[in-house]
Amino acid sequence: MTTTRVERTPGSSPGGSLGKVSSPSSSQVWNLPNILTMLRIVLVPFFAWFLLADDGAQGPWRWAALAVFVVAMYTDKLDGDIARARGLITDFGKIADPIADKLLTGTAFVILSVLGQIPWWATLIILIREWGITLLRLVVIRYGVIPASSGGKIKTVLQTVVLFLYLLPFTAQWQWLGVVAFILLLATVAVTLVTGLQYILQSIRLIRAGSRD
Repeated sequence: MTTTRVERTPGSSPGGSLGKVSSPSSSQVWNLPNILTMLRIVLVPFFAWFLLADDGAQGPWRWAALAVFVVAMYTDKLDGDIARARGLITDFGKIADPIADKLLTGTAFVILSVLGQIPWWATLIILIREWGITLLRLVVIRYGVIPASSGGKIKTVLQTVVLFLYLLPFTAQWQWLGVVAFILLLATVAVTLVTGLQYILQSIRLIRAGSRD
């Protein structure tokens, strides 16, 4: 049985300039970057269990939760590097990767708020923006896939750094580190809101462009 292989020239994108959903050949799920994304999703319940088991005691379970968080976030960087290096960027990855990130960071924000270590107002703003944009991406997927922007990547880095600082067992004891973490949290909330607005504007342009086809 023969297999037809579809190749693209360098720099080309599925669906042209409008970012339309690509052909099935570029939507293969079972490649290494996507498997790493799935692994990140699998790690979320373990992270949550360890953090809840610690219950704010800043003990061994807290270190275990921090270790899982670091490993999970490293897979986020690793899957992106592999996908770009090997040309394995797929529509599944564009959708699943940010969902995996939001599951992990959202879980961390919620539990840290439950433990009284991150204010609820910050967590709610971040969650509403994150999941609102995710739903928006799914709504407009008929017109095209919205990839992560440079601002969105900066937002992810900020959220990761903030959560890492709040997860550190000794942040609660070192007052200066707590102040740094809170300042970065304020910056993260601001960037999260600004990039959310950018995604909304990008979605409007995508819908308008698709409607003219």
